[in-house]
Amino acid sequence: MIPADSQNANPLAAHFAAMARNNAWSNLRLYRACLSLSDDAFAERRVSFFPSLQLTLNHILLVDQYYFDALIDGREGLTIFDNEVPYPRAADLWHAQARSDQQLLAFCESLVDGDLQREVRIDRGPTIGVQRENIGGVLPHVFVHQIHHRGQAHAMLSGTPAAPPQLDEFFLAADAPLRAAELLDLERLREPR
Repeated sequence: MIPADSQNANPLAAHFAAMARNNAWSNLRLYRACLSLSDDAFAERRVSFFPSLQLTLNHILLVDQYYFDALIDGREGLTIFDNEVPYPRAADLWHAQARSDQQLLAFCESLVDGDLQREVRIDRGPTIGVQRENIGGVLPHVFVHQIHHRGQAHAMLSGTPAAPPQLDEFFLAADAPLRAAELLDLERLREPR
């Protein structure tokens, strides 16, 4: 198997692996800011589509889990949304999000030629039914969803004592020194405990 970030890998698969790393890095930075807030400040009502950091970040995690379940042919489907706030505290939510990010990264790093065309079945409920997509279509949707709602959380942090972190210093080589220590932290999260 060729690792997704190898020079011989499918360029799109390598891009998805890079996006998954960016996703994990962005969440690490965002959660470090959120973890500096009290539980009450984390849950406090704010102006946004989901009106709190707590609701927004739980939504991101649940949607990640929903699509990942489809990507691995899981059978949880829409039951993932049975509890809209499974993690009321930022600390607990961070641990769950970090696990989810590592699963997605490992999945993307394992992609080989042909995987991006593999069909994925997504349960959309009784009104819509089962939707058929392919991995190459689901992954960008997951990343765009993350970026969209992380931006909302970033804006909400502006109304708290926690400074919103810079989230766009990832892909350019000149920015590598700015993210090096945090990428090492992410690698430590991947190590078995």
